[in-house]
Amino acid sequence: MFGLFKKDPLKQLERDYSRLLEEAMALQRKGDIKGYASKSAAAEAVMDQIIARRDGNQKD
Repeated sequence: MFGLFKKDPLKQLERDYSRLLEEAMALQRKGDIKGYASKSAAAEAVMDQIIARRDGNQKD
């Protein structure tokens, strides 16, 4: 009941991950490989956070 209006931080991270991948794809299609690599690295870092949170939630 008390967590009814709390936002799930895991869902926010998943949205950020998806957004970063879409931006990376757009950069790759434009030919900006350095930008693509940067966005892909950021997306990978977000995925690492998602995995860490999922593992932390499963241990509880």
